[in-house]
Amino acid sequence: MEKTAVTMKNYHEVRLPYDERRDLLWKTLCDAYFQPLIHEGACVLELGAGYCHFINHIRCARRIALDLWEGMPAHAAPGVEPIIASTTNLGAVPDHCVDFAFASNLFEHLTQDELSQTLAQLRAKLAPGGSLNILQPNYRFAYREYFDDLNHRTVYSDRSLSDFLSCHGLKVIYCAPRFLPLTIKSALPVSPLLIRLYLRLPFKPLGKQMLIRAVVA
Repeated sequence: MEKTAVTMKNYHEVRLPYDERRDLLWKTLCDAYFQPLIHEGACVLELGAGYCHFINHIRCARRIALDLWEGMPAHAAPGVEPIIASTTNLGAVPDHCVDFAFASNLFEHLTQDELSQTLAQLRAKLAPGGSLNILQPNYRFAYREYFDDLNHRTVYSDRSLSDFLSCHGLKVIYCAPRFLPLTIKSALPVSPLLIRLYLRLPFKPLGKQMLIRAVVA
């Protein structure tokens, strides 16, 4: 994300302080959903890794975490390779090596031009058959809360983001308009059992985050 260090520091302190419940959520999501999509010899890249909640819980041959926030490496688990860089500058990531790229709640923070640059570079980093996997708010269902985040800059729905990817050389292979609730900021406990049950529901009540998977066309 294109932010200064001071802005990044303030953003994490004010909007996104560390929360152990979020780590439990991601451990469960990785075990129950994402890990089966990733083979043991894969190289996984997390864009906008933040607290490394996703990448820390993935098991594979190589794990890379990229974020502009200088505090990110302190949260990376042993074996995770931290890279301090913008998503528009993926030069430190080897070409044609990434089997599974993941971005959670990231692209709504970028301008369309920044996302275009990110996708152009990412296409060169993906291995043959590699995928880009995006989890983020769906404006169609989260329009009331979408701009409660002070750093949300661009509106995307499952339809518009799918079209954007298609216009930039990627083919959407899976799209779930309602994949998860918008936030863990509630009085409800974060329960691994409830999360697993929710993932299995054919209809997702309160689902306001979308999941889109795409490969190079």
